[in-house]
Amino acid sequence: MAPLSLAASYPHSSISIRSSSPPVLRSIFMPVSKPSSLTLASSITDLPIATAHSFAGISSPLPQRRQVGVVQAAWTRRSRGEAAKRPNRKSWSQRTDMYMRPFLLSVFFSKRFIHAKVMHRGTSKVVSVASTNAKDLRNTLPSLTDHDACRTVGQLIAERSKEADVFAMAYEPKKNERIEGKLGIVLDTIKENDIIFV
Repeated sequence: MAPLSLAASYPHSSISIRSSSPPVLRSIFMPVSKPSSLTLASSITDLPIATAHSFAGISSPLPQRRQVGVVQAAWTRRSRGEAAKRPNRKSWSQRTDMYMRPFLLSVFFSKRFIHAKVMHRGTSKVVSVASTNAKDLRNTLPSLTDHDACRTVGQLIAERSKEADVFAMAYEPKKNERIEGKLGIVLDTIKENDIIFV
Protein backbone atom coordinates (compact mmCIF):
# COMPACT_ATOMS: atom_id res chain seq x y z
CA MET A 1 0.00 0.00 0.00
CA ALA A 2 1.10 3.57 -0.60
CA PRO A 3 2.28 5.57 2.41
CA LEU A 4 -0.14 8.06 3.93
CA SER A 5 0.92 11.68 3.56
CA LEU A 6 0.19 14.29 6.20
CA ALA A 7 1.08 17.25 3.99
CA ALA A 8 -2.56 18.37 3.91
CA SER A 9 -2.93 18.72 7.69
CA TYR A 10 0.73 19.53 8.44
CA PRO A 11 2.07 21.59 5.49
CA HIS A 12 5.51 22.35 7.02
CA SER A 13 6.29 18.75 8.05
CA SER A 14 7.54 15.93 5.88
CA ILE A 15 6.29 13.02 8.07
CA SER A 16 4.97 9.98 6.30
CA ILE A 17 3.51 6.93 8.10
CA ARG A 18 2.99 3.59 6.43
CA SER A 19 -0.22 1.68 6.98
CA SER A 20 1.72 -1.15 8.61
CA SER A 21 2.72 1.10 11.56
CA PRO A 22 1.17 0.42 15.00
CA PRO A 23 -2.41 1.69 15.51
CA VAL A 24 -1.29 3.91 18.37
CA LEU A 25 1.05 5.94 16.14
CA ARG A 26 -1.58 6.14 13.43
CA SER A 27 -4.14 7.50 15.90
CA ILE A 28 -1.67 10.06 17.21
CA PHE A 29 -0.53 11.42 13.85
CA MET A 30 -3.85 11.20 11.98
CA PRO A 31 -5.62 14.54 11.45
CA VAL A 32 -8.17 15.43 14.13
CA SER A 33 -11.70 16.10 12.95
CA LYS A 34 -13.20 19.51 13.61
CA PRO A 35 -15.55 19.54 16.66
CA SER A 36 -19.23 20.05 15.96
CA SER A 37 -19.70 22.42 18.90
CA LEU A 38 -17.50 24.79 20.84
CA THR A 39 -17.78 23.02 24.22
CA LEU A 40 -14.82 21.95 26.33
CA ALA A 41 -15.78 18.27 26.27
CA SER A 42 -16.06 18.19 22.50
CA SER A 43 -12.69 19.89 21.99
CA ILE A 44 -10.83 17.16 23.89
CA THR A 45 -10.09 14.16 21.71
CA ASP A 46 -10.02 10.59 22.98
CA LEU A 47 -6.48 9.53 22.22
CA PRO A 48 -5.06 6.30 23.65
CA ILE A 49 -2.15 6.64 26.04
CA ALA A 50 0.98 4.99 24.74
CA THR A 51 3.05 3.14 27.35
CA ALA A 52 6.17 1.01 27.12
CA HIS A 53 4.07 -2.17 27.18
CA SER A 54 1.71 -0.94 24.43
CA PHE A 55 4.61 -0.20 22.06
CA ALA A 56 5.96 -3.71 22.66
CA GLY A 57 2.59 -5.20 21.79
CA ILE A 58 1.62 -6.04 25.41
CA SER A 59 -1.50 -4.44 26.82
CA SER A 60 -1.39 -4.13 30.61
CA PRO A 61 -3.67 -1.94 32.73
CA LEU A 62 -2.21 0.89 34.75
CA PRO A 63 -1.56 0.07 38.45
CA GLN A 64 -4.38 1.17 40.72
CA ARG A 65 -3.94 2.60 44.19
CA ARG A 66 -5.05 0.49 47.11
CA GLN A 67 -8.03 1.93 48.93
CA VAL A 68 -7.81 1.51 52.67
CA GLY A 69 -11.23 1.41 54.31
CA VAL A 70 -10.08 1.56 57.93
CA VAL A 71 -8.22 4.61 59.15
CA GLN A 72 -5.41 3.49 61.43
CA ALA A 73 -4.55 5.69 64.38
CA ALA A 74 -1.01 6.95 64.61
CA TRP A 75 1.24 5.64 67.36
CA THR A 76 1.81 8.33 69.95
CA ARG A 77 3.91 8.51 73.08
CA ARG A 78 3.85 10.77 76.05
CA SER A 79 6.01 13.84 75.99
CA ARG A 80 8.70 14.38 78.60
CA GLY A 81 6.64 17.01 80.39
CA GLU A 82 3.57 14.78 80.57
CA ALA A 83 5.65 11.81 81.73
CA ALA A 84 7.15 13.95 84.51
CA LYS A 85 3.70 15.09 85.67
CA ARG A 86 2.19 11.58 85.74
CA PRO A 87 4.94 9.00 86.26
CA ASN A 88 4.15 5.29 86.19
CA ARG A 89 4.36 4.71 89.91
CA LYS A 90 3.06 1.65 91.67
CA SER A 91 0.29 1.94 94.21
CA TRP A 92 0.90 1.90 97.95
CA SER A 93 -0.23 -1.71 98.32
CA GLN A 94 1.97 -2.82 95.41
CA ARG A 95 5.00 -1.21 97.04
CA THR A 96 4.36 -2.44 100.59
CA ASP A 97 2.88 -5.93 100.10
CA MET A 98 6.33 -7.42 99.67
CA TYR A 99 7.22 -6.29 103.20
CA MET A 100 3.87 -6.27 105.00
CA ARG A 101 2.72 -9.65 103.61
CA PRO A 102 5.93 -11.38 102.54
CA PHE A 103 4.63 -14.97 102.42
CA LEU A 104 2.16 -15.84 99.70
CA LEU A 105 0.15 -19.06 99.39
CA SER A 106 -0.69 -20.49 95.97
CA VAL A 107 -2.94 -23.49 95.37
CA PHE A 108 -3.25 -25.38 92.08
CA PHE A 109 -6.01 -27.92 91.36
CA SER A 110 -5.43 -30.41 88.57
CA LYS A 111 -7.61 -33.23 87.33
CA ARG A 112 -5.17 -35.70 88.86
CA PHE A 113 -3.71 -34.02 91.97
CA ILE A 114 -3.64 -30.95 94.25
CA HIS A 115 -0.53 -28.81 94.70
CA ALA A 116 0.06 -26.01 97.24
CA LYS A 117 3.12 -23.98 98.22
CA VAL A 118 4.10 -20.97 100.33
CA MET A 119 6.66 -18.61 98.75
CA HIS A 120 8.55 -15.56 100.00
CA ARG A 121 7.90 -12.62 97.69
CA GLY A 122 11.19 -10.80 98.12
CA THR A 123 13.53 -13.72 97.54
CA SER A 124 11.15 -16.09 95.67
CA LYS A 125 12.17 -18.81 98.10
CA VAL A 126 9.70 -21.64 98.63
CA VAL A 127 9.02 -22.10 102.33
CA SER A 128 6.72 -25.14 102.29
CA VAL A 129 5.26 -27.43 99.66
CA ALA A 130 2.54 -30.08 99.79
CA SER A 131 1.16 -32.14 96.93
CA THR A 132 -0.99 -35.22 96.65
CA ASN A 133 1.24 -36.33 93.77
CA ALA A 134 4.13 -36.94 96.18
CA LYS A 135 5.23 -40.50 96.84
CA ASP A 136 4.17 -40.53 100.50
CA LEU A 137 0.61 -39.37 99.71
CA ARG A 138 0.08 -40.93 96.32
CA ASN A 139 0.19 -44.47 97.70
CA THR A 140 -1.77 -43.81 100.92
CA LEU A 141 -4.70 -41.60 99.87
CA PRO A 142 -7.68 -43.33 98.19
CA SER A 143 -8.28 -40.25 95.99
CA LEU A 144 -5.88 -37.46 95.11
CA THR A 145 -8.51 -34.81 94.36
CA ASP A 146 -11.38 -35.26 96.86
CA HIS A 147 -12.15 -33.27 100.03
CA ASP A 148 -10.03 -35.52 102.25
CA ALA A 149 -7.04 -34.84 100.01
CA CYS A 150 -7.70 -31.08 100.36
CA ARG A 151 -7.68 -31.36 104.16
CA THR A 152 -4.45 -33.36 104.06
CA VAL A 153 -2.74 -30.76 101.87
CA GLY A 154 -3.89 -27.92 104.14
CA GLN A 155 -2.62 -29.70 107.26
CA LEU A 156 0.76 -30.43 105.70
CA ILE A 157 1.16 -26.81 104.55
CA ALA A 158 0.41 -25.54 108.05
CA GLU A 159 2.82 -27.95 109.77
CA ARG A 160 5.70 -27.32 107.35
CA SER A 161 5.19 -23.55 107.50
CA LYS A 162 5.39 -23.59 111.31
CA GLU A 163 8.59 -25.60 111.09
CA ALA A 164 10.03 -22.77 108.94
CA ASP A 165 8.86 -20.16 111.53
CA VAL A 166 6.09 -18.84 109.29
CA PHE A 167 2.86 -18.23 111.20
CA ALA A 168 1.17 -15.74 108.87
CA MET A 169 0.61 -15.83 105.15
CA ALA A 170 -1.56 -14.24 102.49
CA TYR A 171 -3.68 -15.62 99.68
CA GLU A 172 -4.63 -13.48 96.69
CA PRO A 173 -7.55 -14.95 94.73
CA LYS A 174 -7.51 -14.63 90.98
CA LYS A 175 -9.98 -12.56 89.03
CA ASN A 176 -13.57 -13.82 89.43
CA GLU A 177 -12.36 -16.61 91.73
CA ARG A 178 -14.55 -17.58 94.66
CA ILE A 179 -13.18 -19.02 97.86
CA GLU A 180 -15.43 -22.02 98.09
CA GLY A 181 -15.42 -25.75 97.47
CA LYS A 182 -12.02 -27.42 97.50
CA LEU A 183 -10.18 -24.12 97.79
CA GLY A 184 -12.25 -23.16 100.83
CA ILE A 185 -11.49 -26.51 102.46
CA VAL A 186 -7.72 -26.01 102.01
CA LEU A 187 -7.81 -22.49 103.46
CA ASP A 188 -10.05 -23.45 106.37
CA THR A 189 -7.76 -26.36 107.28
CA ILE A 190 -4.75 -24.04 107.31
CA LYS A 191 -6.61 -21.60 109.58
CA GLU A 192 -7.60 -24.42 111.95
CA ASN A 193 -3.89 -25.27 112.39
CA ASP A 194 -3.04 -21.86 113.92
CA ILE A 195 -1.98 -20.05 110.74
CA ILE A 196 -3.13 -16.44 110.37
CA PHE A 197 -4.19 -15.04 106.98
CA VAL A 198 -3.34 -11.38 106.53
